[in-house]
Amino acid sequence: MLRETFIHLLYQYTSDTRLIDELWNEIEGAYSNKKRHYHTLTHLEKLLTKLLLVKNEINDWSTILFTLYYHDVVYKASNSDNEEQSAILAGKRMTQLAIQEEQIRACKDQIRATKSHLHTTVSDTNYFTDADLSILGQDWDVYTTYFKGVRKEYSIYPDFLYNSGRKKVLNHFLSMDRIYKTDYFYGEFEEKAKRNLKAELELLEK
Repeated sequence: MLRETFIHLLYQYTSDTRLIDELWNEIEGAYSNKKRHYHTLTHLEKLLTKLLLVKNEINDWSTILFTLYYHDVVYKASNSDNEEQSAILAGKRMTQLAIQEEQIRACKDQIRATKSHLHTTVSDTNYFTDADLSILGQDWDVYTTYFKGVRKEYSIYPDFLYNSGRKKVLNHFLSMDRIYKTDYFYGEFEEKAKRNLKAELELLEK
């Protein structure tokens, strides 16, 4: 589904099949990197599934799809600017496709928003960041697989360093009045997400 959706998206802007193949191969290669254990093609596919549930609420579906494919395209555990670098690459690729600057700017803003997942005045951005965080509100076994995958991605760090940073992330979300900005995702995942975050925090503090 991922590849087909991407190809269909790009056909709106170009008929150059070689370029489409190059851009897809770049994305597939990035998300298939052996150092990734959560931020993978599976993550993209699950995110796409969640976004399709609220497609009728999205104002600019094409831009949301570009955000989907590029939001984690640059991902290195040792870097603190993955979102910015992903946004930059997205902008370059969208420029190659002669996409309007307004769409490019919106996509880059949405990607940058995944760094903090804070509420914005842009509805589409809120839907995207909520979908990106939907993993937090899954059943405990799914959530456990998620945080173990993240830990593997950060395996270069010893436990005392990783645990400290991870606890800051968990407390960041727990300090929010609402983790999910949109009513749909709030209703579906808020309560379970807070339980999962607290449970993981307790494990880290033992």
